[in-house]
Amino acid sequence: MTKTITLNLISGRSIQQGVAIEGGKEKADYRTAAGIIELDRADLKELGIWINTNVRVTSAYGSVIVKAIETTQGPHPGVAFIPMGPWANSIVNPNTYSTGMPTFKGTPVTVEVAANEPVLLGIELVQKLCGVKSA
Repeated sequence: MTKTITLNLISGRSIQQGVAIEGGKEKADYRTAAGIIELDRADLKELGIWINTNVRVTSAYGSVIVKAIETTQGPHPGVAFIPMGPWANSIVNPNTYSTGMPTFKGTPVTVEVAANEPVLLGIELVQKLCGVKSA
Protein backbone atom coordinates (compact mmCIF):
# COMPACT_ATOMS: atom_id res chain seq x y z
CA MET A 1 0.00 0.00 0.00
CA THR A 2 1.31 3.42 -1.00
CA LYS A 3 1.77 6.02 1.73
CA THR A 4 -0.20 9.22 1.12
CA ILE A 5 0.04 12.54 2.92
CA THR A 6 -2.27 15.57 2.75
CA LEU A 7 -0.74 19.03 2.38
CA ASN A 8 -1.66 22.66 1.73
CA LEU A 9 -0.33 23.62 -1.73
CA ILE A 10 0.80 27.09 -2.66
CA SER A 11 2.27 28.28 -5.93
CA GLY A 12 4.13 31.32 -7.17
CA ARG A 13 7.07 32.41 -9.26
CA SER A 14 10.57 31.14 -8.50
CA ILE A 15 13.90 32.44 -9.74
CA GLN A 16 14.74 29.07 -11.32
CA GLN A 17 11.36 28.93 -13.08
CA GLY A 18 11.80 32.49 -14.38
CA VAL A 19 15.25 31.75 -15.79
CA ALA A 20 14.17 28.45 -17.37
CA ILE A 21 11.05 29.92 -18.99
CA GLU A 22 13.28 32.27 -21.00
CA GLY A 23 14.90 29.21 -22.61
CA GLY A 24 11.54 27.81 -23.67
CA LYS A 25 8.60 26.13 -21.97
CA GLU A 26 9.11 22.99 -24.08
CA LYS A 27 12.66 22.42 -22.81
CA ALA A 28 13.87 19.98 -20.14
CA ASP A 29 15.31 22.89 -18.11
CA TYR A 30 11.78 24.26 -17.64
CA ARG A 31 10.58 20.86 -16.38
CA THR A 32 13.52 20.73 -13.98
CA ALA A 33 12.68 24.19 -12.63
CA ALA A 34 8.87 24.02 -12.52
CA GLY A 35 7.91 20.33 -12.60
CA ILE A 36 8.78 19.98 -8.93
CA ILE A 37 7.16 20.06 -5.53
CA GLU A 38 9.09 21.54 -2.64
CA LEU A 39 8.40 19.63 0.57
CA ASP A 40 9.48 20.17 4.13
CA ARG A 41 12.01 17.62 5.43
CA ALA A 42 9.39 16.32 7.89
CA ASP A 43 6.91 15.71 5.05
CA LEU A 44 9.55 13.89 2.97
CA LYS A 45 10.22 11.70 6.00
CA GLU A 46 6.52 11.09 6.66
CA LEU A 47 6.04 10.08 3.02
CA GLY A 48 9.10 7.81 3.30
CA ILE A 49 10.88 9.14 0.21
CA TRP A 50 14.26 10.47 -0.82
CA ILE A 51 14.82 13.79 -2.54
CA ASN A 52 14.24 13.58 -6.34
CA THR A 53 11.57 10.88 -6.07
CA ASN A 54 8.69 11.32 -8.50
CA VAL A 55 5.35 11.81 -6.75
CA ARG A 56 1.72 12.13 -7.79
CA VAL A 57 0.04 15.29 -6.48
CA THR A 58 -3.76 15.14 -6.55
CA SER A 59 -6.40 17.75 -5.76
CA ALA A 60 -10.10 18.11 -6.44
CA TYR A 61 -9.12 19.64 -9.80
CA GLY A 62 -6.67 17.09 -11.18
CA SER A 63 -3.49 15.12 -10.75
CA VAL A 64 0.10 15.56 -11.91
CA ILE A 65 3.47 13.83 -11.58
CA VAL A 66 6.32 16.03 -10.30
CA LYS A 67 9.71 15.53 -8.70
CA ALA A 68 9.89 15.98 -4.91
CA ILE A 69 12.70 18.16 -3.61
CA GLU A 70 13.47 19.54 -0.17
CA THR A 71 12.41 23.13 0.31
CA THR A 72 14.99 25.79 1.06
CA GLN A 73 12.29 27.89 2.76
CA GLY A 74 10.88 26.99 6.11
CA PRO A 75 10.56 24.84 8.08
CA HIS A 76 6.88 24.60 7.21
CA PRO A 77 5.59 21.04 7.59
CA GLY A 78 2.21 20.55 5.95
CA VAL A 79 2.83 23.18 3.23
CA ALA A 80 4.05 22.33 -0.28
CA PHE A 81 5.14 24.61 -3.14
CA ILE A 82 4.96 24.04 -6.90
CA PRO A 83 6.23 26.88 -9.12
CA MET A 84 3.66 28.46 -11.44
CA GLY A 85 3.34 26.61 -14.73
CA PRO A 86 1.46 23.73 -16.32
CA TRP A 87 2.23 21.37 -13.42
CA ALA A 88 0.66 23.70 -10.84
CA ASN A 89 -2.13 24.63 -13.25
CA SER A 90 -3.08 20.95 -13.48
CA ILE A 91 -4.14 20.86 -9.85
CA VAL A 92 -5.26 24.35 -8.76
CA ASN A 93 -8.79 25.69 -8.98
CA PRO A 94 -9.26 26.93 -12.56
CA ASN A 95 -11.84 29.53 -11.48
CA THR A 96 -10.19 32.93 -11.86
CA TYR A 97 -13.07 34.89 -10.26
CA SER A 98 -12.78 37.31 -13.22
CA THR A 99 -9.16 38.19 -12.46
CA GLY A 100 -7.55 36.11 -15.22
CA MET A 101 -5.37 34.26 -12.69
CA PRO A 102 -6.27 31.04 -10.88
CA THR A 103 -6.11 30.85 -7.11
CA PHE A 104 -2.56 29.68 -6.47
CA LYS A 105 -2.77 29.54 -2.68
CA GLY A 106 -4.37 27.11 -0.27
CA THR A 107 -5.22 24.11 -2.45
CA PRO A 108 -5.58 20.90 -0.40
CA VAL A 109 -3.59 18.10 -2.09
CA THR A 110 -2.55 14.54 -1.47
CA VAL A 111 0.95 13.39 -2.33
CA GLU A 112 1.98 9.79 -2.98
CA VAL A 113 4.99 8.03 -4.47
CA ALA A 114 4.93 7.62 -8.26
CA ALA A 115 8.54 6.50 -8.75
CA ASN A 116 7.86 4.63 -12.01
CA GLU A 117 5.91 7.45 -13.66
CA PRO A 118 7.73 10.19 -15.59
CA VAL A 119 7.51 13.92 -15.07
CA LEU A 120 6.31 15.11 -18.47
CA LEU A 121 7.81 18.05 -20.32
CA GLY A 122 5.57 21.12 -20.18
CA ILE A 123 4.47 20.68 -23.80
CA GLU A 124 3.72 16.98 -23.23
CA LEU A 125 1.64 17.79 -20.15
CA VAL A 126 -0.39 20.45 -21.98
CA GLN A 127 -0.98 18.08 -24.90
CA LYS A 128 -2.11 15.36 -22.50
CA LEU A 129 -4.49 17.72 -20.70
CA CYS A 130 -5.92 18.91 -24.04
CA GLY A 131 -6.29 15.38 -25.38
CA VAL A 132 -3.76 15.92 -28.17
CA LYS A 133 -2.01 12.76 -29.40
CA SER A 134 1.75 13.22 -29.72
CA ALA A 135 3.36 12.40 -33.06
